[in-house]
Amino acid sequence: MNESDVLNRLRQIATDPAARGLLDDVALLGDLVATHDTIAEGVHFLPEDPPDSVGWKLVTVNLSDLAAKGAEPLAALLSLTLAGDEEWELRFLNGIAAACESYALPLVGGDTIALPSTAPRVLGLTVLGRAGPNTPARSGGQAGDTLWLVGTVGDSAAGLAQLQGDRKAHGPLVDIYRRPIPLLDAGQRLAPHAHAMMDVSDGLLIDARRLALASNCGAIIDLDSLPLSSDFIAERGGGRGARLFAATGGDDYALLAAMPADFDPALSLSLPSRPSVTRIGSLAAPGPPLSLVSGGRPVELPERLGFEHAC
Repeated sequence: MNESDVLNRLRQIATDPAARGLLDDVALLGDLVATHDTIAEGVHFLPEDPPDSVGWKLVTVNLSDLAAKGAEPLAALLSLTLAGDEEWELRFLNGIAAACESYALPLVGGDTIALPSTAPRVLGLTVLGRAGPNTPARSGGQAGDTLWLVGTVGDSAAGLAQLQGDRKAHGPLVDIYRRPIPLLDAGQRLAPHAHAMMDVSDGLLIDARRLALASNCGAIIDLDSLPLSSDFIAERGGGRGARLFAATGGDDYALLAAMPADFDPALSLSLPSRPSVTRIGSLAAPGPPLSLVSGGRPVELPERLGFEHAC
């Protein structure tokens, strides 16, 4: 079963309104926002990655889900698998502690289990947040909305590619892959005005398609407008191939927001200059769930839109 098949079956079970039809990355229980993310060795982090960066990543990918809903972090529960490597586990917990301290996130409980020493590590975290005045779902987008991206795309995928070529690689792109930054402040500022919002974790194209499908719209993405960092351009270039790589790479933890057509967050909100806020497309009436353009002309979609779990 692939991820889509599993979610379709789970929707028959998760029928409470808090689940939002499993069309979102969070559950909404009154004014509480709840999310859970799991990261697995060999899938979300490399066996050679520093354990403290793995701990940091587990916390921050969960916080990114809260950022996409404009929520304030409240508490976390950790699911820790022990594989008999005390030094690795202590360093991992140091990374958890550093991230929790950085984002004022209390760790209030969880569970531990022992695994065989040969088993890959699978680590989970549940995070609770306090909802703001609006908790934008993926499903709230409307035809005519503009699509805005907070942050850049491609850096993490480029860093992973560097590590896959040389496990001792280092530099800013590797750092971004290993230690993502959740855009909590930007999310809290955008959420009151957003019709729909989500974080970009599996790749911009696949996530934009998910937002469009949930909103019963079609997403049109302008490939030329995608924000790329100077470090990414220095490594991969800025041509069409590089932009498609960036748009499908994943692990960006940028924010994708559908805003009213007459609302420009770059002008209407007091946002810092970093991360960037860029208009990258729009939502249209129901039709193809995802379209790409460049130079005003259609671009064929790549075969792979992003990361999708399959088994």
